[in-house]
Amino acid sequence: MTRWTENDIADQSGRTVVVTGANSGLGLRTAEVLAGKGARVFLACRSPERGAKALDQVRAAAAGAEPELIPLDLSELASVRAAAASVRERTGDALDVLVANAGVMATARGRTADGFELQFGTNYLGHAALTWLLLPALRGGTHARVVTLSSLAATGARIDLEDPNGEHRRYNPATAYGQSKLANQVFAMELDRRLRAAGDDVLSVAAHPGYTATGLGSGMARSYSNPVVRGVIAGGHRIGEALFAQNVRQGALPQLYAATADGVEGGDYLAPGGLGGMHGSPVKVRPLTPALSASLGAALWDVTAKLTGVTPDPA
Repeated sequence: MTRWTENDIADQSGRTVVVTGANSGLGLRTAEVLAGKGARVFLACRSPERGAKALDQVRAAAAGAEPELIPLDLSELASVRAAAASVRERTGDALDVLVANAGVMATARGRTADGFELQFGTNYLGHAALTWLLLPALRGGTHARVVTLSSLAATGARIDLEDPNGEHRRYNPATAYGQSKLANQVFAMELDRRLRAAGDDVLSVAAHPGYTATGLGSGMARSYSNPVVRGVIAGGHRIGEALFAQNVRQGALPQLYAATADGVEGGDYLAPGGLGGMHGSPVKVRPLTPALSASLGAALWDVTAKLTGVTPDPA
């Protein structure tokens, strides 16, 4: 799997893809590449204005079907339900790939519309609910795949199943982010176990982009009300990204590989192959130990169903 690039992606004509957070960064690059390979791409975006701008960019790159915009705010379960219903209607319940890419990073403390801690609610609960709601359409696809984005920040993180929204502990932005991204990975592996048990022709895999200049740092800075704090955070991220980060074109390769490449199997975890998983061409790596725990996966599955009110699929 060494030196795999976008040029290795086969023709995607006839395949239908949903990419969350497709208005910028990794999501936009993923949407551009897949549309350029002929796929019908749905850009699931929170901001109508940024979504429309991204749609024009993806349309310019498209080599086949017309890309389409789906309004999606992962921090609001009503929006998640509406987006899933729209995708199912527009695709006729025939979806081939879901790339659960969108996210917020290390933000100031906040709550979603449904009262969840902002990062756990947006990065994890919103995507888990969307995945469950789209499973009927994925079953109607051809050798469908769910690609869930984790992060290097998941390493060393833990999931507090008793207090996932951090209501009874001091808030730490990095800790909350790590929990949300570990939850994504645990969910991806548990979904794989359940899809296999159900005999479904749908793969669940996870990926992470290494250290990539995605623009999440500026979004994180804007979440803080104190201008001094905003400036320090923004400046630190600009310096770090300039010195150490790879570009979005390279960072998107693990999720593109996970979404398209032959030889991908359910439960795979794709990541940059360079030192520390920070840079490089995509390779298969071992999922984190918590993600391999069937008991943790089942417990998180049940907690997620209770919090979201969405019926798990597969049951």
